[in-house]
Amino acid sequence: MTARQEIVRHHQVIERWLSGEPGQGFEEFDRAHAAAFTLTGPDGRTLEREQVMRQVRGLRGAVPGLRIEIREVRVVAEAGPLLVAAYQEWQEGGARRSTAVLQRADGELRWLHLHETWLHEPA
Repeated sequence: MTARQEIVRHHQVIERWLSGEPGQGFEEFDRAHAAAFTLTGPDGRTLEREQVMRQVRGLRGAVPGLRIEIREVRVVAEAGPLLVAAYQEWQEGGARRSTAVLQRADGELRWLHLHETWLHEPA
């Protein structure tokens, strides 16, 4: 799987979960994140994996009709099992520039770290 494929796939999972689409289980989102996953959000706060899982689990169906568009994916660096990719995430109400550190494990890419910055701050 390429970085672009994983980033798009992962955001489709998020889109379905937050939209509350039937049949979308939380396990697919949970499994995509390495045990040491951290997220630094646009507000500068860094969350540990369990904080992110708890937050996202509680948001099922919170954004009906959500559509996320991924743009400008590029691999910044790749060494051994680690891959760093940058991309833009666009959705109604705001856009973010993100940098993700992905780790190859068991034939899949797992999210190890994500850093997000507002491109257009939501209203």
